[in-house]
Amino acid sequence: MELTERQRRHLRGLAHPLKPVILVGNAGMTDGVVAETARALHDHELIKVRWAGADRDARDAGLESLAARTGSALVTRIGHVAVLYKPRPDLPRIVLPAAG
Repeated sequence: MELTERQRRHLRGLAHPLKPVILVGNAGMTDGVVAETARALHDHELIKVRWAGADRDARDAGLESLAARTGSALVTRIGHVAVLYKPRPDLPRIVLPAAG
């Protein structure tokens, strides 16, 4: 899923007050983490993920992989926290600005 810069900015604004709902520890990305992330994205569409204990390259690769495995878009990442977005096909709650 590709987002325009305008859509990313809109989603960052919506995500600002959110607390991380997925915490990835020293074990890294397990099947359980992927399943819980997919469930949280289905429930909320926009979530924060905190990735602890890895160096920057490993964390960035893990977040990219998590987004790919859950079919979501990586909106932004700052430090150990990333924002993921995946609209619900049956009942979208977040309306993105038009691309363009």
